[in-house]
Amino acid sequence: MTAVRVASYNVKDLTLDRRAAARVIRAIDPDVLCLQEVPRRLFSTWRVSQFAAECGMFWSGRHRGSGGTTIFTSLRVHVSETRHQRLPVAGLERRRGYAVIRVGPAGHQPLVVASVHLSLDADERVRHAGQILQSLAGGGPLMLAGDLNEGQSGRAWQLFAASLRLVSPTAATYPAVAPRALLDGIFASPELRVLPHREVELSAEDLVAASDHRPTWVDVEVGQTRAPLSGSSSSRA
Repeated sequence: MTAVRVASYNVKDLTLDRRAAARVIRAIDPDVLCLQEVPRRLFSTWRVSQFAAECGMFWSGRHRGSGGTTIFTSLRVHVSETRHQRLPVAGLERRRGYAVIRVGPAGHQPLVVASVHLSLDADERVRHAGQILQSLAGGGPLMLAGDLNEGQSGRAWQLFAASLRLVSPTAATYPAVAPRALLDGIFASPELRVLPHREVELSAEDLVAASDHRPTWVDVEVGQTRAPLSGSSSSRA
C-alpha cells in the first residue's frame, strides 16, 4: 500500500499573493492538488504554468471550459488521463466546469480525482452536482474535491455525501482571515481507506495573504496492481 495526499485550494484567480499561495502548497506537499479559481482569461495558460512551477508541481494544461478548475500533480504519481468539462449555465452567469484526472503511483491502482467549484445559486449547485456524479460513475475509486459554496446542510453537499463520504477535516475554511464556514471539502468513495489526518505547519500570514479560502487535504491508501501471471500475455487474439 502507498499513501497519496490529495489537497484542495481555491486560490482566488491568483489576484492576491501568488508566492504566498505557492509557499502554502509546497508546505502541504500534495501528490494531487485540486484547484479552483485559477486564471481563465488573458495569458491564463502561461500564468497557471508559472504557478505550477512555483509550487514544484506539474500541470497538464488545457483547462479551457473548466470554469477555473484544474489539477496539479507531483512527480510521485503517474497521470494516465486528464480532462476539463464544461457545465451548462444560464444566460450571462459565470462559466462553470470541473477537472478530472486519473492518477496514482506507478504500479498502483489509479484514482479518479475531480476538482469542482459549484455555483453561487443553490438550484444550479444541485443540478451541477448531479451531472458531475453521473459523469464520474463507474470509473473506479473516486475522490471529489473543491469549493462547494455551501456547507454540510446544503442540498448539493448532501447529494455528494449520499454516494461518497466526507474525508477531509471539518474545520472551517472560509474566510481565510478568521474561518467561520466549511465551504471546501474532499469526498471519497467508500472503498478507499483514509489515513489519520496529518497536520502541517502553515504560516498564518501566508494563509491570509494567499487567498480568501484555506486549503484542505487528506491522505488515502492505494493498493498495488496485480502483476500478470508468469507466461501470460496481455495481447488479444
